[in-house]
Amino acid sequence: MSDAIPVHTLGGPTALLEYGDLRLLTDPTFDQPGSYTSPSGTTLTKLAPPAAAPADLGRIDVVLLSHDQHADNLDDAGRALLADVPLTLTTVSGAQRLGGTARGLAPWESVTVGAVTVTGVPARHGPVGCEPLTGEVTGFVLTGAGLPTVYVSGDNAALELVEQVAERFGPVGTAVLFAGAVRTGLFDGALLTLDSEQAAAAAGILGARQIVPVHFDSWAHFTEGRDALVRAFTAAGLIDRVQLP
Repeated sequence: MSDAIPVHTLGGPTALLEYGDLRLLTDPTFDQPGSYTSPSGTTLTKLAPPAAAPADLGRIDVVLLSHDQHADNLDDAGRALLADVPLTLTTVSGAQRLGGTARGLAPWESVTVGAVTVTGVPARHGPVGCEPLTGEVTGFVLTGAGLPTVYVSGDNAALELVEQVAERFGPVGTAVLFAGAVRTGLFDGALLTLDSEQAAAAAGILGARQIVPVHFDSWAHFTEGRDALVRAFTAAGLIDRVQLP
């Protein structure tokens, strides 16, 4: 992985990416273990503390926020962090709710920050038609001159949307894949994020050379963890590309 970029995983969906001239943070979650009620009304239980506190991270230039509706993607400490970050990129509706420095990206819309172009890409937080209950979600693609392409999936359960990203941007250098096989009582237990086998399939679709699974630990509603990911990526012949903590 000679073109691998530094990615520091911090627990749940939160990772710090060093890319070009930027330091970018995905879905900030820094609260301690406990039960948290999301703005959507769903109560979620966190089981493990974050690997670092916001004060430990140094400069953050951009937050890449897949969505703001659920506590496992943006918690109280994460919301407080947004006030100190120059730019938060998220969904169009999320930016309206958050205000401040938040900017919404519609699917395939791009913004340039320094030497980096960030493009919002489609994501779907469950089966077809889930949006009225699970809300609008976005993924991101990072590109820049002389830099490997980076895909950040967000809470996406749709491999057909990964295929659309691959058609436009593949192959990618790095894929940050939100996994965990999230299932709740919604939609008769349908997947709300990728399961481990789907994460491996997504990495193959993207031709990713560096694979960083996130969103598979620290919360009670994540139904598949590290062991399932190792099995799936080993079976797919991709385990040598995978970065796990």
